[in-house]
Amino acid sequence: MMSDCELEDKVFSLFKNFMAGIAKFEELVPMGSTFLNGFQHALEFLRRPPINKTSQLVKNIIQSNETKRVKSYIEAGCINTDDVQSCQLGLHDHIRKGKCILNKLECLLEDVRGAMQDISLFQDDNLGERLNEQACINDKEEFALPCPRRNEVSDYAVLMVVIYSMVTQEYMMQERVVSALSLKLSSGELDSYSLMWSLRPYIDEEIMGHAWKLIRCNVRGS
Repeated sequence: MMSDCELEDKVFSLFKNFMAGIAKFEELVPMGSTFLNGFQHALEFLRRPPINKTSQLVKNIIQSNETKRVKSYIEAGCINTDDVQSCQLGLHDHIRKGKCILNKLECLLEDVRGAMQDISLFQDDNLGERLNEQACINDKEEFALPCPRRNEVSDYAVLMVVIYSMVTQEYMMQERVVSALSLKLSSGELDSYSLMWSLRPYIDEEIMGHAWKLIRCNVRGS
């Protein structure tokens, strides 16, 4: 059985690795938003009226500045889905990367659960119940943020459960949005999807900020 200090070091190390994974997930969010906005822009472009080739001015512009992109657009009947497809591929890749990160976070969470069982102080049922309860909590008022003290190793475990629950819900929302994308979507639906993606309704910034504060405080104190 590990000593308290060894357990503390192990749990905090897992917590740091967990938050490093969270940072990678956070980096994906704006990239996904860029692809989603690109899809929306490309789809709106597809819905524009075709080029009026009866206009002499338009004819002159096309003839004197006929790039490969413009030529392909006209030959395709003024319809070009390349940008739409490119953004969709980018979003599917985003979802794949997000899933890989979630899988790694889940493994770290299981490692912490195992570590917490190695010390008698946390072998009662209270911690397990607390972890399970926090996994279902989304209201920040129900989650009492602990003081950033290094010796409260159970706080790291609880934070990991709560944060994992939040990012999992966000990932599922993103997955549903990507699955729903099609050429038939209305502008209003796309606006709502983009807004929800940007607002990140499942992420509690106060809890996330507290987790990063624990990292900063303990790095300075180590």
